[in-house]
Amino acid sequence: MIFITVKFPVRPERSEQWLELVNDFTQATRAEPGNLFYEWSRSVDDPNEFVLVEGFRDAEAGRVHVESAHFKKAMEDMSYAITEKPKIVSVEIPDRQGWDLMGELSPREV
Repeated sequence: MIFITVKFPVRPERSEQWLELVNDFTQATRAEPGNLFYEWSRSVDDPNEFVLVEGFRDAEAGRVHVESAHFKKAMEDMSYAITEKPKIVSVEIPDRQGWDLMGELSPREV
C-alpha cells in the first residue's frame, strides 16, 4: 500500500470553500480502482490548514492517480487557493491493503 498524508495551507479567504473546491477531485479519486481511502480533515490548530490522508493499492495505482485528468485539473484549481507548497509524507507499506484495528482501545459501555 502507498500511504500518503498531505498538509495544504489554504488562503484564509478560501478556507470555507476548500472542501467544495476539492469535492469533484475527491469523488473522482475515491472512484479509482486502486484507491483504498481518501479522507480530508481540517487542522484543529490552524483553521486554514487541511490534511489529506490517502491510500492506494500499490505504486501502479498511485501512478495512475497522478497521471489522471482529474489530478491535473485539481493541481491547477488548488494552486490558486494555497499559500505555499503543501507538505507531504508518502511511504510504501508492504503487504497492507488498508486500515488495521487499534489493539489498545475498545469502546466500553457507559
